[in-house]
Amino acid sequence: MKIGYARISKTDGSQALDLQVDALANAGVAPTHIYYDKTSGKKDDRPGLANCLKALRHSDVLVVWKLDRLGRDLRHLVNTAQDLCERGIGFKVLTGKGANIDTTTASGKLVFGIFAALAEFERELIRERTKAGLEAARARGRSGGRKFTLTKAQVRLAQAAMGKKETIVSELCGELGITRATLYRYVSPEGHLREHGKKVLSV
Repeated sequence: MKIGYARISKTDGSQALDLQVDALANAGVAPTHIYYDKTSGKKDDRPGLANCLKALRHSDVLVVWKLDRLGRDLRHLVNTAQDLCERGIGFKVLTGKGANIDTTTASGKLVFGIFAALAEFERELIRERTKAGLEAARARGRSGGRKFTLTKAQVRLAQAAMGKKETIVSELCGELGITRATLYRYVSPEGHLREHGKKVLSV
């Protein structure tokens, strides 16, 4: 099944979803399977995208009009696409600079591989800078490192809640006092543990 996602940044009437919706429909996405947001791509709170990612199942294909409709930055795009790949879900971009990305084809996977390599290079640079900063801090008698936001009980709650289709992600985040991006560091949209969640639970 093909599932589409569309987004516009402005809600003052200067932008419309029609162009994206028509393109998705022409690509074979049923109108009832198109999710959308009317908000900036830099915001973490995008309920349409969250519901879209949660609705996707193995062998489905996520279709977007342009690459920038989906992600906040290169890292976010690559992480999202890699998560889809791990779940057995394809990813296709219809137009723009990412028009050659279609992870259901060999050539599309190659193009995406280049994006992934660039994102990994960026991550390595950040790790090196962070490591150097921590070593410099320790040399001055200070210690550092990220503290986990959620407790073990909260991670278990989030895991159980995200495993239920009726869960409203924004309400769960409000109950836990965290952002959607923070929640997804601990559990996936289906309730599977991610790196932060595994570390908190010592899995």
